[in-house]
Amino acid sequence: MNGPFSSPVSSFPRPEIHGHRGCRGLFPENTLPAFQHALALGVDALELDVVVSADGQVVVSHEPWFSAAICRLPDGQRIDPAREREHNLYRLPYNQIREYDCGLTPHPRFPRQHSLPAYKPLLRDVIRSAEEQVLRSSRPPIHYSIEVKTEPAGDGVFHPAPEVYVALVLALIEQEGIADRVTLLSFAPRILQNARVQAPHIPVCLLVEDRLPLAEHLARLGFTPHVYGPDYRLLTPDLLRQARRLGMRIVPWTVNDIAAMHDLIRYGVDGITTDYPDVLQALLLQE
Repeated sequence: MNGPFSSPVSSFPRPEIHGHRGCRGLFPENTLPAFQHALALGVDALELDVVVSADGQVVVSHEPWFSAAICRLPDGQRIDPAREREHNLYRLPYNQIREYDCGLTPHPRFPRQHSLPAYKPLLRDVIRSAEEQVLRSSRPPIHYSIEVKTEPAGDGVFHPAPEVYVALVLALIEQEGIADRVTLLSFAPRILQNARVQAPHIPVCLLVEDRLPLAEHLARLGFTPHVYGPDYRLLTPDLLRQARRLGMRIVPWTVNDIAAMHDLIRYGVDGITTDYPDVLQALLLQE
């Protein structure tokens, strides 16, 4: 999907802008500053990842441990990459998680990213901050794409069993009154299966990063999800047509290349997940 621009993007329906981990290309991922800046840029949805702390709180984090690439110990020292999994969020109460910094270490892949003190926030606090910001700006309500990660070997080690994990996330979503604006995302069929049983009214998105046929993915899942979320490099016109025939929305990830953005807009996808919402926003504003 790197061909020349054949027509202006204004000729096609506007896809939703999904800010990946807030706006990872601009601010430290999955932090309050990243989500606040993404909202200021005008994203339609905040995409984020959640894990669970030792005291059962839902924490916004991509890994269930402190990544040595982006986080520092409470004393400011760098984390040894060989020992990063020892800093297991599932074994730490949130008051200790809050003491680590995950914003001061420059991310080598994102040269435009601002470095500033930042911590892993609770999902509850992200939602409340976002809802307050939206209310102040008088913009349309924000949507949330919440990814739940799990591996069978991680049950009881890095996260609860799927039914407990999903129940914790769903309970918080209901408590905060945003259930009608949430999609639960996962690469793991067992997470989406549990979500469908516990809260059939919550849309789910199957994330995909391999080249298995769509029919095989759906057979493993056991039902047709509301949203299909492939790695954008896997998306073809034929795959798009297959998904459309089944009534699924299409939101590919993680798209940071302008030419790829343009091609996906031309394909007519429903949303685009990007680390650079500002780049996608500027492209969509072109005449």
